[in-house]
Amino acid sequence: MKVELFVPCFVDQLYPDTAFSTVKLLEKAGCNVHYNTEQTCCGQPAFNAGFWDDAKKIGSKFLNEFSEDSVIVTPSASCTGMVRNYYSDLFTNTVLHNKCRAVQGNIYELSDFLVNILQYEYFGAELEGRAVYHDSCNALRECKIKDEPRRLLENVHGLELLNMPDNETCCGFGGTFAVKFAAISSAMAQQKVDHALSVNAEYIISTDASCLLQLQGYIDKQQIPLKTMHLADVLAGGWGNV
Repeated sequence: MKVELFVPCFVDQLYPDTAFSTVKLLEKAGCNVHYNTEQTCCGQPAFNAGFWDDAKKIGSKFLNEFSEDSVIVTPSASCTGMVRNYYSDLFTNTVLHNKCRAVQGNIYELSDFLVNILQYEYFGAELEGRAVYHDSCNALRECKIKDEPRRLLENVHGLELLNMPDNETCCGFGGTFAVKFAAISSAMAQQKVDHALSVNAEYIISTDASCLLQLQGYIDKQQIPLKTMHLADVLAGGWGNV
């Protein structure tokens, strides 16, 4: 299957290894991966901040960089949710209306694509330790992704997947929320980390790099013995190069 890869700006700038892990996983699952080097952002930061005209410009660029006939896969439920759910607000009854609808039906978050489309759950990954999975708000509420990451993690050798209290509670990032309401955001991160520690977890794993940045920032500041990891990096570990 031909797959077009979308690397979110957050991943591109802060977690580039996650992008390479995504390619590694897709190729092992039998996909022919294409990457358009002109791609940048889906427009979500501008959209969430209320700059819809700017979001529309960025979204138009996104739509023109991907084929309406190809499957698009991204290691971000946040960006997937933006395109699927909010591009309609920007492009309904515009010249890009039909292209928008086609792309909205073709974009997938990585775990959703692997489990539900390719039906590929075992990569031979290895990670020794105890971990909790954090449901990002975008994955759980906008993309309806819950079981897929857990099914993939259950097939990781050496990993004990634990249940974390209040797992569906937000980590406190929320884009500009973390800037405008820093004290509340930090308290929410603390709560999430405390819940992970309560079950003696060593790792917090998620589908969204933004959540991981939020939590790792708090962990580093408090010098807590925890590590955050993106699902793609976990699944790509322990089985060598493709």
